[in-house]
Amino acid sequence: MRRLPQLIQVSALLGLVFTASAAPGPTGENEFPEFIVDGQQLAIDQLRDLFLLRQSPRTAVTFDLPYILPSVLWPAIGTNASAAAMREFYGSQLLERKIDDEGYVTSNQHRGHAHDDGWPFPTWAQAGGAGWLFSHAGDSYAAMFCEPLFTSFAGWETTAVTVVRHDPSIGLQLDLGPHASLTPPAINVDTLVTPFIAIEWNGVLPSDAKPFLEWTTADAPEFNATRRIEFSSTPPPVALGHDRRATMIAAYRHPLWMGRITRLRVNFGNAAPAHIVLRALHTAVDSRHPVNNPQWLEACVDYFDWTTDVDFLRANLDRMRRATDFAVNEFALAKNGVAVVPWVGHDGRPGFTIGADGKKNIFPGCGVGNNYWDLLPFGAQDAFLTISLFHSLKRVADVEEQIARHPEWNLPAMSKRADELRGYAARLQREGTKKFWNAKAGRFIGWIDRDGVAHDYGFTFLNLEAVRYGFASDTQAKAIVNWIAGRREVAGDTSCGADIYHWRFAPRATTRRNVDCYCWVWNAPEVIPWGGQVQDGGAVLGFSFYDIMARLRVNGPDDAWQRLRQITDWFAEVQQAGGYREYYKVLGRGTLQGGGTAGGLGLDCEFLESVLLPQVMLYGFMGFTPQPDGFRLEPRLPAHWPSLTVTRIAVQDCVLDVTARPGALELNCRRGSTKPLLVSLAPGQWHLTVTDVNGQTKEEPFLHLVKTNADKVSLALQAGQRARLTRTR
Repeated sequence: MRRLPQLIQVSALLGLVFTASAAPGPTGENEFPEFIVDGQQLAIDQLRDLFLLRQSPRTAVTFDLPYILPSVLWPAIGTNASAAAMREFYGSQLLERKIDDEGYVTSNQHRGHAHDDGWPFPTWAQAGGAGWLFSHAGDSYAAMFCEPLFTSFAGWETTAVTVVRHDPSIGLQLDLGPHASLTPPAINVDTLVTPFIAIEWNGVLPSDAKPFLEWTTADAPEFNATRRIEFSSTPPPVALGHDRRATMIAAYRHPLWMGRITRLRVNFGNAAPAHIVLRALHTAVDSRHPVNNPQWLEACVDYFDWTTDVDFLRANLDRMRRATDFAVNEFALAKNGVAVVPWVGHDGRPGFTIGADGKKNIFPGCGVGNNYWDLLPFGAQDAFLTISLFHSLKRVADVEEQIARHPEWNLPAMSKRADELRGYAARLQREGTKKFWNAKAGRFIGWIDRDGVAHDYGFTFLNLEAVRYGFASDTQAKAIVNWIAGRREVAGDTSCGADIYHWRFAPRATTRRNVDCYCWVWNAPEVIPWGGQVQDGGAVLGFSFYDIMARLRVNGPDDAWQRLRQITDWFAEVQQAGGYREYYKVLGRGTLQGGGTAGGLGLDCEFLESVLLPQVMLYGFMGFTPQPDGFRLEPRLPAHWPSLTVTRIAVQDCVLDVTARPGALELNCRRGSTKPLLVSLAPGQWHLTVTDVNGQTKEEPFLHLVKTNADKVSLALQAGQRARLTRTR
């Protein structure tokens, strides 16, 4: 997974530190939600212990948001039974997430030497680019790659530039005279590995300044006005809490940015003097992640569904619409029917080939990662992105529809927008389930590269998300679950049958050994044994959530529960051994990734999405779905469960304990709502009984619900009240 690795120079692994953390301290067991199942409590408590172990993770990284928010927005924890802390943190994160002028949502990772709004690697050094760093402060990559620290402009050509002083903590402090310029030493780099030029700087140029970048090439060795790109005279805001302001110049968009670049020149375009600080100038790989937009949108909708925070929506709606439009247009959904990534280095082709003689040809700039699985060259016609957009566009359409239904929110409604977005989603499914379906293997492939080559390594994570999100048809969903469950085998796979669950807690991320299709920086995958790399036969705990949810959809609750029991049995052994790190010290059990080391198993450290697995109790077996006006309840209980209770569910401003029994639902109100909640139920005839704090009851014996907008019961419960809904037909 992305956590992955790691930057690699040839075959050396370099661990990364991620911008993520757990909550300041654990909540007491009596102050945390409970899962209660009579007769199964030992196993259920193991699952709750796993939840407690990973409770309330906080992350600023975009790719993790759709995995974390569904896990942290509902638990009303602490003595005051509140979800406010997590909601406040993630509400701010979503509102503060940088979206560029075009609508691209930043990755928001730690600083690196690639695109400032993308993933930290591949770095310009790995790409064979060029760069000059005048400060290493807060830059771990500078040490990793032994980047020299430049303290002057020795070897540069300068015009009207005076170095005031070099401060290693911030860079070169410069006085600029009129029409100042900087020309670094000669370089010789290919435009394939330098689609962007990064200028890290701070200061203020005159308001009328029009700075620009110039360059020369092997074929055009003189600077001239035909090869110029203007950039903003104001550096962008500080990113990720660093004193880092990087102007990213999209050089690849200029028609003359081609061939080999031999010189760069930064012209400040200033008629009056100015003072700036220059931290760095370097080429940059396009390390942006196409999935950022749908993943951030998913998180925004999750937040709104759980909170119905109209002020949040009011502050964020324009940003959500820009992010949506960017994804629709940038990935050419109308033209292609599936998501196609057009960016340099994201064409789906691997970063190296293996010749007939066994020798490798390395192609720097090719195979750049696109998502959580950051070594795999998803791209071009991208199934992962297509599935992500399919689900996120439908959810954004739901929000647009709610805005139109609630004029009292005083938000600008856009007629037909919901229908348009659902139209895009429907076409993504219609085209994607044909284009990406490997009929022979009975599963979805990962992507089709620019040369038309399909890439299929048995991506279980992608296929299980396709089932969970309803992208896969019923027939496809059954084929996928049967394959992963080992009920059928795929010819040519390295892992088949029971071995797919070799790691016990989750299926292998991939089932076919991959030693030939990665980003160019991971060009010696064969030195890592099968299963020793998360993205090649390893496994991630959190994504067992999708496995359980897929089984629930295809095979029903008994099969889902059987699989969950296998996971809780494994976790009991782990806890008895003293935790993950102690358990996996035993040779042969696998290698853990995280905390700066590479490995095959993602469980702890930066694998914050481990918190996702316990949510199968709420979203799966309880069938609880938050909605802007309340919630939906559609439980699916295993045959041997007499009931299921989930406590401390914070939905909007209400806190409930919910119990599901065959044919009956009970809601115990811990904190009352300031407005009625609409409870959406399965169609049928229901009997409602409300009991107040004094034991007085009120009954409505014949609620006939149909599968339309009338399938909802309005409840205005106060603290201490209980509601019982019994299905009579």
